[in-house]
Amino acid sequence: MDEVTDARIQQFRADINQSRVPGAFEPGRWSVAPANRDVAMPARIRLRDTTMRSVAPRARGEFTRLLAGSGVPEIVTTDPADLEVIKEEQPGCLVWRPFVSTVDGVDRALADGYDGVQVSVPGFGPASGIYGPPIPASRSEVVDRAAAVVAHASRLRVTAALTMVSYLTADVLVETVSALADAGADEIALFDGPGAVGPEAFGHLVSAVKAVAPDLDVGVHPHNTFGLAVACAVAAARAGAVVVESSVNGYCGGPGNADLAATAAAFEALYGVDTGVRLHTLTGLSRAGAELTDQPLPFSQPITGRDAFCWGGADWVILESEVDPLLHNCVEPGLVGNERRVPLTAQSGPRTVAATLRRLGIELDPAVLPAIVDRCHAELRARGRSLTDDEIRAIVAGAL
Repeated sequence: MDEVTDARIQQFRADINQSRVPGAFEPGRWSVAPANRDVAMPARIRLRDTTMRSVAPRARGEFTRLLAGSGVPEIVTTDPADLEVIKEEQPGCLVWRPFVSTVDGVDRALADGYDGVQVSVPGFGPASGIYGPPIPASRSEVVDRAAAVVAHASRLRVTAALTMVSYLTADVLVETVSALADAGADEIALFDGPGAVGPEAFGHLVSAVKAVAPDLDVGVHPHNTFGLAVACAVAAARAGAVVVESSVNGYCGGPGNADLAATAAAFEALYGVDTGVRLHTLTGLSRAGAELTDQPLPFSQPITGRDAFCWGGADWVILESEVDPLLHNCVEPGLVGNERRVPLTAQSGPRTVAATLRRLGIELDPAVLPAIVDRCHAELRARGRSLTDDEIRAIVAGAL
């Protein structure tokens, strides 16, 4: 590929730019399919982070500060001690107390300084006793109890959290939403713990809630059982949901929630929806979460993984990025605090080796480059693994 001249690169760029559409293409930010922007979406979505509800990281205060500093507009936490840190870092952040099921729980949340409560509305009748006594006699009793708690919480923001929504029939959903709206709920949140609600079904559920209670906000809490949590969030937003619950690295029970970074980046880059999240903080937040919870990330974790923007070490990877860095990487890695990684591999040729040496601040006569390439390949074969930066420096020193 060494024969590709600067003039040829300019020709390639001009050819590629014919396919670009403003909005879907934002230089230095992203380049996505224009058809994404033809989808009807809200101008803004409120991401509500649930990480602190699910995990207890070491250095909790440090992590809470990073989380609030990401700009995520709402945070759910079970620990009142988090409130001071959150409000100090982001005064306008709404802080929610989850799993409130009694009027005493509402009073404690108010006294602790929470902005809102999530009132649990279990998804069954008598079987709701699985989640705590007393065992209700009927579905009506479950809804009446929740409605009483909602009504008592009038001095706070109130979300009625309908759990196990995949089990709610159309009639039960309508009856439940109507009762909770009448009790004074500000929001109906659809919680899908099993991850049994697909994107289309989430859209249907959101539409059904809006038909019964058009003045209430609708939120969703999707799980990632089938790897569809972000898709469920998008489908719900298309149907009229204005709140999506997500968490750092998807932390939650079972298969986890929608990942905060992937959800925010999808809404912002694919659909042009404002989330309020400071995208450049996402990779640092994700990796701090992994370190402080001892739950390592896969290298290919979307958006924040070490290799999320790594396409190997072949020369075409370098040439492609020289022509246009937003070809294979539809999001600029720096936008989300990540970076491109181009390792030296058996497929690496002069372009990749030269780019690696530039990264390491090594300048040399181009005439020496072929010998460096050969030595790198020999060392790769001998070691059976990638070379470290220090090993590459040693190869160059030896060749010179």
